Amino acid sequence: MSLECFENLSAAELSRALGEGIISCRELTERCLLRIAEFDRRGPALKAVISVNPSALEEAEDLDRRFRGKAAPGPLHGIPVLLKDNVETKGLVTTSGSLSLADYVPDNDAFIVQKLRKAGAIVLAKANMHEFAVWGESVSSILGQALNPYDLTRTPGGSSGGTGAGIAACFAAAGIGTDTVNSIRSPASACCCVGIRPTLGLVSRRGITPYSLDQDTAGPICRTVEDAALVLDTIAGYDPMDPQTAWCAGHIPPSYRDFIAREGLKGKRLGILTGFFGGGPEHREVNAAMGQCMIAMRDGGAELMEVQDTPDPDGLLYEVSVHLHTFKNDLEGYLKSLGGKVPYHTLEELMGSGKIHPGILDNMKTAAGLGRDSTGYAARTVARLGLRTRIMKIFADLSLDALFFPHQRKLVVPAGESQTERNGVLGAVTGFPAIVVPGGFSRPTGTAPGGVPIGLELLGPPWSEGNLISIAHSFEQLTRFRRPPFSTPPLS
Repeated sequence: MSLECFENLSAAELSRALGEGIISCRELTERCLLRIAEFDRRGPALKAVISVNPSALEEAEDLDRRFRGKAAPGPLHGIPVLLKDNVETKGLVTTSGSLSLADYVPDNDAFIVQKLRKAGAIVLAKANMHEFAVWGESVSSILGQALNPYDLTRTPGGSSGGTGAGIAACFAAAGIGTDTVNSIRSPASACCCVGIRPTLGLVSRRGITPYSLDQDTAGPICRTVEDAALVLDTIAGYDPMDPQTAWCAGHIPPSYRDFIAREGLKGKRLGILTGFFGGGPEHREVNAAMGQCMIAMRDGGAELMEVQDTPDPDGLLYEVSVHLHTFKNDLEGYLKSLGGKVPYHTLEELMGSGKIHPGILDNMKTAAGLGRDSTGYAARTVARLGLRTRIMKIFADLSLDALFFPHQRKLVVPAGESQTERNGVLGAVTGFPAIVVPGGFSRPTGTAPGGVPIGLELLGPPWSEGNLISIAHSFEQLTRFRRPPFSTPPLS
């Protein structure tokens, strides 16, 4: 094992190499920084990274010194991590993708960043995102449109698209995204990565710019299922300052990596959500890929059955999700808590600042007229509770381990278009855990020589992350769909 092939190594493999002294933290960090310099503003110009940690090499050298001094390495010892830029980092600007927060430097790390650092991870850089996480194309006033490394004419999904593109391009060994509606799983699907949206309450949101605390969570975006499990081990857990995490007590296993098994599909019962598939010509490539995924699932020993009683995903987005109803309350509460460290504290001030991307203004205007005191919010909250029971009844009636569907019914959209037909809203409005894994590619085109990635989503009942990881890992090992993007090859 050497740095010459590090782009092909998972975070778990790199962790073993670092622990054995085959490579150093500084060497790995330098190599990742070199890739950012080569591909993020030059070459394909992915615009995945808003800022690089100027102390990254110093932190890597400190880890190397401690390891030479026989200090026991943490589980993420020396692993460079890419953080979505709505996750606060002490001493580093945290913009949430917005020029309006271009000078905000937090005094403290977010709770999950504290846990990552304690585990030995290096915060390498902050990733581009859709401004304030408002939609799914990863366009920001701070940096512009992030691009998909598999097809430079398309978006990388979003809102955590900078993380997805950066991890696919091997800018870091592991990444963190946030998810209010689709935002971890969308870039995982579009960028041939693995993304986990945990059960609401498994991971603290303290120190993360909120969109909707009713639905917000954070989770890993990585290149393999094992890597995602490794990161989830680190960031999961109770935080007294985020009361929602009290619900995770008694539900966290000793390690999510204990669920990594080659026969994870054997005997599993998976329900195919037929209503989450498209029926038009624009859906054929995704449906064909899902057909191959079903064959692989059965080959691995799973039993698949169609679920006829399925909700309408678009109806869930526009009639059940509360993201716009809570945006004003939650974002303004956060901004006001920052006091003089930020210049704007209300949606009205943000919209009047001239420092917001025009693409999010309509959503902000809508959100400005809503709130938790509205009848619409109350009705949607009741609908969310009813949906949770409806989905749990499907699991119970059919004795299912997970639900199976494409994350997106058609390919991720070209840059300049708005994301449509995504299915991740089911996990968002129920708060149930979901994982996206690579599910194949479209046919090659002139702009996508290897095809456009297509993601498979699995959703389980609350606290079933371990079971989902087991199924996903087994599927990953059977199919080996992931391959690196053409636009960011290994550096000589």
